[in-house]
Amino acid sequence: MPDTILEPPAHTVPVVFTRALLDWLPWLEPLAVEALTERQMAGLVDAARVKSPYFRLLARDPDALQARTRTDKDIFYNPDAGLPRAERELAAAATSRFNGCIYCASVHARFSATYSKREGDLQLLLDDGINADLGERWNAIVAASVALSTTPINFGSTHVERLHRAGLDDLAIADVIHAAAFFNWANRLMLSLGEPAAAPGT
Repeated sequence: MPDTILEPPAHTVPVVFTRALLDWLPWLEPLAVEALTERQMAGLVDAARVKSPYFRLLARDPDALQARTRTDKDIFYNPDAGLPRAERELAAAATSRFNGCIYCASVHARFSATYSKREGDLQLLLDDGINADLGERWNAIVAASVALSTTPINFGSTHVERLHRAGLDDLAIADVIHAAAFFNWANRLMLSLGEPAAAPGT
């Protein structure tokens, strides 16, 4: 049976980057909650994600979804060494800002602001883009994330050296790479499957 192409309900598509809470509307019919098999539920990893149309859409391939979600959780929630959570989220936000993914940028700029308490700098990144001056440590993280997102071969020893000079050790640099690489892929997936929408009441 072919996939159903959805006509999204009337909504406002945001056209500027924001830290506000957004909705995301799919262009293809996600699986209904009651239709999810045990294997598909296991693929969500976190049962609360059943509420998300994005994850119910990806649940069509539960093995890939499970691998994707476990990777995501390890990059952003694993506290063992490496980069502080705020700066992992910064790498994801910068990547999303560069790639034009308004939804992902809102999520990860919000998380980075929460963990860093640097709301003004995150808003500057969203407003002015990837060339905003956020201080050398954050500038180095943004530059490395953008280079990797442009095309992996653009990321090289000069970025690693700059990150080292900014105070990052090898494990922290690995976290920058993982966060940026993951969201460089995730942005493209999300941008091809649906669009952001202003949350109801905003």
